[in-house]
Amino acid sequence: MSSPAKPSLWQDLSQTAYSQGWFDAKGIRTRYLRSGSAELPPLIFLHGVGGHAEAYARNLRAHGEYFDTWSLDLIGHGWSDKPTHPYEVHHYVDHVLRFMDAQGWEKAHISGESLGGWVASRLAANHGDRVARVVLNTAGGSRAEPTVMARIKSLSTRAAEDPSWEFIKARVEWLMAHPEHATDDLIACRQAIYAQPGFKQAMANAMVLQDMETRTRNLIQPEDYGRIAAPTLVLWTSHDPTADVSEGRRIADMIPGAQFVVMENCGHWPQWEDTATFDRIHINFLSGQPLEQPLAAA
Repeated sequence: MSSPAKPSLWQDLSQTAYSQGWFDAKGIRTRYLRSGSAELPPLIFLHGVGGHAEAYARNLRAHGEYFDTWSLDLIGHGWSDKPTHPYEVHHYVDHVLRFMDAQGWEKAHISGESLGGWVASRLAANHGDRVARVVLNTAGGSRAEPTVMARIKSLSTRAAEDPSWEFIKARVEWLMAHPEHATDDLIACRQAIYAQPGFKQAMANAMVLQDMETRTRNLIQPEDYGRIAAPTLVLWTSHDPTADVSEGRRIADMIPGAQFVVMENCGHWPQWEDTATFDRIHINFLSGQPLEQPLAAA
C-alpha cells in the first residue's frame, strides 16, 4: 500500500492560475507571486521578518477569484533587492508605496503578517489615503518584548549564518502551532533563499528591529493606531508565539471600529495552518461581508 503524498508547494499551487516575476518598484527589483487579474481590486500580502512571498502560497487561489492578488518579497527579503543598510519600518513602507505607484494604484487592500502587519499598520496610520481595507495578522510593532525579540533574532541569525536543514527547519517550525505543518518543500524553499550570497548581511539588516533602541523608535503608538481610518481586521491566533490573544485585542481596541477575530489551533501563520478558515474570514472582510458567512461566488 503506497504512502500518502507529502504536502508540497506544488500541491498548494496545483489548481492555482498564478505567475511569478520581478517588478521594478521605482528602483527596487521586487519579486512577487500573483493571482487574479487587473480588473479586480488590488490586494497586497506582506510576509513577516525573514519571510518571503510563499507565506501566502496556499491563499493565492481563493483570493485570486476576488482580488488582483500580489504576494511580495519585501525589500531585503526573499529574492527582492537587498540594499546594504539596516531596514527600519519606513523602508518597508516606502517599498510598498513605490510598488503601488509603479502599478498606478491609488489604493489597495493591505494584509500583513507579523512584520508585514507592522508595515500595514504604519501604512494605514500615515498614508490612509492609499489603503482601502487593512488586515493585521498576528501583527508586530505594538510592543517590545525582550524574550520574544531575542528568540526571533537567535533563530533567524543562526539560520542565515548556517542555512543547514536543521537550522532552517527550526526557524520555520517556530511559526507553527503544529511543527508537522513546516513541510519539507517550505523548508527547502527558505533554505534556497537563505543560502543566497550576501543573505547573512541582509538578515543582519532585517534584525535591527529586534534591538531595543531601534525597535522602540519604530513602534506603533496608541495615537498611531487611533489615526487608522480604513476598515480594519485584527486577526490573532490561540497559539501565537509572539504574544497572546490579549495583545491582539488590545491592538483592535485602539483602532476605531476595528473587528477582531481569533483563529484556534494556529501559530504565527494562520493563513498556512488553516487555509480554508483564513480564506473565508479574510475574503469576507475585504469584501465587506460578515466574517463567518460562506464565501459567495466571485
